[in-house]
Amino acid sequence: MNRLVLIDGSAILHRAYHALPPLTAPDGKLVNAVYGVVSILLKLYHDFSPTHMAVAFDRPKPTFRKKLFKEYQAQRPKLDGDLVSQITPVHETIESLGVPIYEVDGFEADDIIGTIAEKATSDKRQVTSKRKKISDVSRVTSHVSLTMDEVIIVTGDRDLLQLVDDKKGIKVFMPVKGLAEGKVFGEIEAKEKFGVVPTLIPDYKGLAGDQSDNYPGVAGIGPKTAAGLVEKFGSIEGVYRELEEKGKRKKEKGNEHLTDRVIEKLKKGKESALLSKNLATIRTDAPIDVSFDKMKVATLITPQARMKLAEFGFKSLLKRLSGESDMKKSEKPKKVSAEKPKKHDEEQLTLV
Repeated sequence: MNRLVLIDGSAILHRAYHALPPLTAPDGKLVNAVYGVVSILLKLYHDFSPTHMAVAFDRPKPTFRKKLFKEYQAQRPKLDGDLVSQITPVHETIESLGVPIYEVDGFEADDIIGTIAEKATSDKRQVTSKRKKISDVSRVTSHVSLTMDEVIIVTGDRDLLQLVDDKKGIKVFMPVKGLAEGKVFGEIEAKEKFGVVPTLIPDYKGLAGDQSDNYPGVAGIGPKTAAGLVEKFGSIEGVYRELEEKGKRKKEKGNEHLTDRVIEKLKKGKESALLSKNLATIRTDAPIDVSFDKMKVATLITPQARMKLAEFGFKSLLKRLSGESDMKKSEKPKKVSAEKPKKHDEEQLTLV
């Protein structure tokens, strides 16, 4: 089984930095975020037994979303200097583990993850559609070898739940308590979170807006109404098509989804709704060169990793690296269910 663990490095970096108290390396530099990120990677490797791993990061330059809407994420404070100083060491340490990093100007880590996840699973549909036409077994096998059976996206960002797809094997793992515990989201769990199926999350946010990313949606349309509308009419475009049809019919009163008050709000907020949906939609066409060969992880134990962890004084992580990684790779990956992975007491984070 090919399993790709795809990590939202920017989200995990922030979580690690804010979850752990200050920790300094022998040279006096702060490394609490470095410790947290490496600890998470080791735990993911242990718990999910991936055959492939990759990490995506944001770039500091403005993205296409910022160009579309200048107020996008405008309320967010500047990064703490102590966090910024750890970005390069985090990157270097991840790469020392043999895990590739992907980032590109103009796009967020979300878009990079969306692009890789799409490429990792798109061949499944090709294989299914071509099996009736292709009699050469070797050709079918070559397609299968390029496909991931499972993609597990690791993030603290709920926006990425829109990528969840049970048929493709795409799930999202979210830390729910500190760094040590988390939950796996399939389509059912994602719908429980938002009230709509994953593919409708951008439409939902187009109406309800998003305070975290600072785009408005439609003024006066709350989460419950937004969920009801997109579930009923299939998309924001479907909602507005219904409004047009109602306008053509003789004075028809609103229904439980389209009351007169809701109709008025939707009419006034159409431009904002479509813009907000665009901002909420994760792209799957980021200009990156995806190599699944580079993502293969036979082990995280590398000479470079040992040197890096020793440089930072991470004695406990060195023990975990040596004692668990190779042992775990002797086990065959098993299908991941949409529930919290088994908790291992010896893997709880400690700053020693």
